[in-house]
Amino acid sequence: MQIAAVGRALPEHYYDQETLLAAFKRLWGAAFFNLDRLEALHRHVRVGGRHLALPIEAYERLDGFTAANEAYRTAATEVGARALRDALERAGLAPRDVDHLLFTSVTGIATPSIDALLVNRLGLRPDIKRTPLFGLGCVAGAVGITRAADYVRAFPDQIAVLLAVELCSLTLQREDLSIPNLIASGLFGDGAAAVVVSGAQRPLPGPRVVATRSVFYPDTEEVMGWQIGSQGFRVVLSSAIPEIVRTHMRADVTAFLAEHRLGLDDISAWICHPGGPKILHAFAEALDLPPAALARTWESLNSLGNLSSASVLMVLADTLADPPAPGSWGLVLAMGPGFCTEMVLLRW
Repeated sequence: MQIAAVGRALPEHYYDQETLLAAFKRLWGAAFFNLDRLEALHRHVRVGGRHLALPIEAYERLDGFTAANEAYRTAATEVGARALRDALERAGLAPRDVDHLLFTSVTGIATPSIDALLVNRLGLRPDIKRTPLFGLGCVAGAVGITRAADYVRAFPDQIAVLLAVELCSLTLQREDLSIPNLIASGLFGDGAAAVVVSGAQRPLPGPRVVATRSVFYPDTEEVMGWQIGSQGFRVVLSSAIPEIVRTHMRADVTAFLAEHRLGLDDISAWICHPGGPKILHAFAEALDLPPAALARTWESLNSLGNLSSASVLMVLADTLADPPAPGSWGLVLAMGPGFCTEMVLLRW
């Protein structure tokens, strides 16, 4: 089982953080008395700019969940198609080579799901297997790799592709002045990524998926997620997440690695989800990582923001573009609603 390629696609509308902050000040200036606090929250997330599904002026015309979700359906199909094409081209494959398409997103709803809308658009085979995943949020990029690897382990002559599309800007709650929503307005961006996973009988260049591990933390359901109502998706984002990382991450990672006679020092490539500065500092502290270990993750956060499920795949793409030496080990690591951790052990 190998990761043959990662493709990426970003909406064409890019805005630096200063432009976005000015727009939020105009939006909330009359209702939110402490604009200095808003500015501080945006600066603390360490994001330099983000891609948006729509031109910034178009968001004023989204008058409810119906309009926002219709915009999601259109934009997700477009950006998802570009990411999937990019991944297949990088792997030297055609759309008809795909045997199983897994699709994950948590920022909109579509039935038929977006993967179904791509079958005709991209010329995927009519006998393709499809698995839409919803509700996994930020951890879904890593989980999707795991599920794709599981599939090609069972069908080693086949190709599975994971597609993650997240349009976080379309979930913005304009009437919500809670701290989690204000943080989310400065942290999350839009984008898509696709990962090609090949079975052992379809060998392609790329790191091998050696093992995977899922960890679920009991009684943490309220730590992260959505409250879904008539206005759409209202973010749930607990300040307890960094402490959960500090409490559990080292033991979980070291136990997983020990099963393969590895330690933390054996990992050359740390492919971590860029959840935000406090979470990344907690990762580094818990795992005793030097600054360079998370450099790609910090750069992804700065240049793109947090793209939920697609973010860790963006870091994976950067790692594939400049891989470690042959024989090196890598670890894909993400956390998300549940609350849970997903780990994927790679070897180049």
